[in-house]
Amino acid sequence: MSTDTLTQTWYMTQRQLGAVLRQPAYVVMMLIQPVIWLFLFGSLFKEVVEIGGFGTGTYLDYLVPGIVVMSALSSNMWAGMGTLEEIERGTLNRFLVTPVSRGALMNANVVQQALTTAVQSVLIILLGKLGGADYPGGVGGLVVLVVAASLLGTVFGAFSNALGMLVRQRESIIGINTFLLLPLTFLSSAFMAPSQTPGWMRHVADFNPLDWALVAGRSAMADDPDRGAVLTWGGALLALAVAAVWLSTRTFRAYQRSV
Repeated sequence: MSTDTLTQTWYMTQRQLGAVLRQPAYVVMMLIQPVIWLFLFGSLFKEVVEIGGFGTGTYLDYLVPGIVVMSALSSNMWAGMGTLEEIERGTLNRFLVTPVSRGALMNANVVQQALTTAVQSVLIILLGKLGGADYPGGVGGLVVLVVAASLLGTVFGAFSNALGMLVRQRESIIGINTFLLLPLTFLSSAFMAPSQTPGWMRHVADFNPLDWALVAGRSAMADDPDRGAVLTWGGALLALAVAAVWLSTRTFRAYQRSV
């Protein structure tokens, strides 16, 4: 990627971030659901940690990474709605007649989503700390969790953008997102220790990117971090993110040829 493309991507990202900051209600809503999940589930299932297999002192310690990663998934799955809105307004088509890089046009939304996910993740971590959660892995472990969540957000943000380009219908995006969100969340270790789930669910989780982010984050946050797990699952997420961005860019070029 050339220096010009990187510069243009950053300028376009600033445009996207400006649109988010002009909607304070959106920023507030972005945190309400994680707070509900964090403290509702944290209180409702706080005794479940006593059955063993969680590897943490309290259920809230175990739950915080799950909420961070689940929030990254749910917020980024809707990135395609923004792309679709720009198509409907004609904004995207007007950018096509400018000299701006096509990669910058497509990837700015993904970068904006990744930055927003990182901020959201940090806020959830701080809220968990205020609620009594303990992070034995220290700052380094938390950084890995935030990076893993941002990579997961990039995967699904890019996928959502590609989907918006392909289907160009809000109803289709809503239907696909609704179909995927709960299975991806509950077929992972977000809320329950793997040792307490059926064997078939553990096997499915091995192919679930959401669980890859969880394993990488929790492995780094442990008192004795498992660097092998962090590198393995973090690397898998990075490779998938690169593939998703490539697919998104290719889909954008196909859209460009159709207008």
